[in-house]
Amino acid sequence: MAFDGRSSGKACIIGAGCSGFTMAKRLKDYGIAYDCFEMSDNIGGNWYYRNPNGLSSCYQSLHIDTSKWRLAFEDYPVPEDWPDFPHHGQLLQYFHDYVDHFGLRETITFNTAVEKAKRRSDGDWDVTLSTGETRTYQWLFVANGHHWDARTPEYPGEFNGHQVHSHHYRDPFEPYDFRGKRVMVVGGGNSAMDISSELSQRPISEKLFISMRRGVWVLPKYMNGQPADKAVLPSWMPTKLGRKMARKAIKKRVGNMEDYGLPKPDHEPLDGHPSVSGEFLTRVGCGDITPKGAIEKLDGDGVVFKDGSREKIDAIVWATGYNVTFPFFDDDRLKPVENKFPLFKRMVKPGLDNLFFLGLAQPLPTLVNFAEQQSKLCAAKIAGEYEYPPEDEMKEIITEDEQFHLGHFYDAPRHTMQVDFNAYVKDLMKEIERGRKRAKATA
Repeated sequence: MAFDGRSSGKACIIGAGCSGFTMAKRLKDYGIAYDCFEMSDNIGGNWYYRNPNGLSSCYQSLHIDTSKWRLAFEDYPVPEDWPDFPHHGQLLQYFHDYVDHFGLRETITFNTAVEKAKRRSDGDWDVTLSTGETRTYQWLFVANGHHWDARTPEYPGEFNGHQVHSHHYRDPFEPYDFRGKRVMVVGGGNSAMDISSELSQRPISEKLFISMRRGVWVLPKYMNGQPADKAVLPSWMPTKLGRKMARKAIKKRVGNMEDYGLPKPDHEPLDGHPSVSGEFLTRVGCGDITPKGAIEKLDGDGVVFKDGSREKIDAIVWATGYNVTFPFFDDDRLKPVENKFPLFKRMVKPGLDNLFFLGLAQPLPTLVNFAEQQSKLCAAKIAGEYEYPPEDEMKEIITEDEQFHLGHFYDAPRHTMQVDFNAYVKDLMKEIERGRKRAKATA
């Protein structure tokens, strides 16, 4: 479908990870002019291992926790010979193949960061680049990711050993050699599961502890011989009923976390962001990983825990999440507070109708092709085919959506942007149709 010119001006995309380049593809399909700026020397963002911009969280052994069945782009299938859960290198190659197949690479400006984006009095955006140049755009897309600004908690005392956030962890040997060391991983998310499973292998650490402030449900990658995320509930089934059935299946398949020696979760399965691992529970059951509770204080060459116990520790890996940050904005309206940043359809701040946030969510099961779906609304808006509801109604919808997607989660910084992928996309398609009708009514 060609862009009909009803909205003049050019778009700017910040970032060329999977959210940025799928948005670029949609704009190109519509014939909408855009510039895409990537601060690194190539595409891939978080999935670019050893990304020279220092913002990738990939470690050498990382495999994505989403199966290939759920992460493929709509118009570009994944390779048939892929394993169920591809390695990060395979995923990055898939991204490169996609970008080259659709002729997007020549539309991306590499080694160029957006240092400042400021909204003008006429509503357009002045975008200042690392080259010193400032350009003006009518539409601005933010696709800078939200897994790069590492968050490390503060505790009383000091620790004299090695410390690293999981964001900077690469392998068990360099730049720090974990072999023969007493190691503690802090956190209960996917990175904590993966890294503790890797470092707990007997040829590596002498002893591996994992510290979790609260119990979490650790879900397997496979259920009934199939990738767990391959099972999709019927579209007619209410979300709450589907969640109830899934909880029952999880409990039957996995059992109680405390039976593995882990802390008992204070919530039901799927009432927190699930941690997925095919190895962690086995490592705990084998005694390779020793669970510990919350930290009381750091204590020189060791750590004291809330239960009064103390362990001698040589190295700590903080797998404690990320801050949501947009360093190029000065506007206080565009600064998340404690990672809370409510948006219309997780994309738009009411009153700023020419600014879109892409991939700014924690969707289950995957973020890889999430912005590909969001781009449908964005491009339709620019092309004049879609119109937002009134601002007051947008705010009401935000509140309703937040309750739907977040209401069953316990309160934590990691649960501020959760969405169910299937429910979100289904609702998004309905909203696009409603917006098309509004656009026609006002034409």
